[in-house]
Amino acid sequence: MGMIEEHRYVETNGIKLHVVQEGPKEGQLIILLHGFPEYWYGWRNQISDLANKGFRVWAPDQRGYNLSDKPKKVNDYRMNHLVEDIAGLIKASGKEKVILVGHDWGGIVAWRVARMYPDLLQKLVILNAPHEAAMNRQILQHPMQILKSSYILFFQLRGIPERLFELSDWKIAVKALRHSSKKGTFNEEDLQRYRTAWSQLGAMRSMINWYRANVSSLSDPTIPSRVTVPTLVIWGAQDHFLGHELASKSLEFCDEGQGILLGEATHWVHHEEPEHVSKLIVDFINNI
Repeated sequence: MGMIEEHRYVETNGIKLHVVQEGPKEGQLIILLHGFPEYWYGWRNQISDLANKGFRVWAPDQRGYNLSDKPKKVNDYRMNHLVEDIAGLIKASGKEKVILVGHDWGGIVAWRVARMYPDLLQKLVILNAPHEAAMNRQILQHPMQILKSSYILFFQLRGIPERLFELSDWKIAVKALRHSSKKGTFNEEDLQRYRTAWSQLGAMRSMINWYRANVSSLSDPTIPSRVTVPTLVIWGAQDHFLGHELASKSLEFCDEGQGILLGEATHWVHHEEPEHVSKLIVDFINNI
């Protein structure tokens, strides 16, 4: 029997984030960070699975997404702001340390939070998101990665991608989700929910602004590249966007890291193997 999700607004770093919360308040807190073009709903399976196992679970809509605040400027989406949003969220939770889980852009933010605020994290779980230093190295050594990520270049065009998405009634975004996932991963109800989130005023522009704000400056030499927090990297090997060698390359930056490659899964691993992913997270927390 699933618990009831609560919808709250939490103030952090000068903005308000919409946060879905579930599970016993006294439970260990797990914060789930979604990527592009999702929102909290992308974690629905994990939210109920983890809450039913006694964890407190928070899944925010990140800055610019769905019901969270959408600052206007491209620079408002620089990585330092995204990281401070989550550090502030953790502090607002009242918990001393949390388990941070991130997928795609949410994973890139989580990697950075772990390096800047290791004292706020008990453990880190990453799904199909490279450590930025590994990504930079990969692009230098394997230019093919650029082709896999060529949509990022398209997103640099100001105003055009979001207009095209909207004019197509979100067909382009739906097609991208369907073509990059296993058949049947996203059903019609899921896609209707995504369309509603993308239709929020200014949402698609803000979502794409993450790419515009960070494409040229993802790595910051002033931030340590080592990850001292115990880390689990889960990677769907059939990812269309990010080569699976990025998983092992990312683990090279972890003092205490382990990786699990799921051979059949794509970029959308938590949708395709929801129970498996939840179990891997719980086992990792419990050191099984």
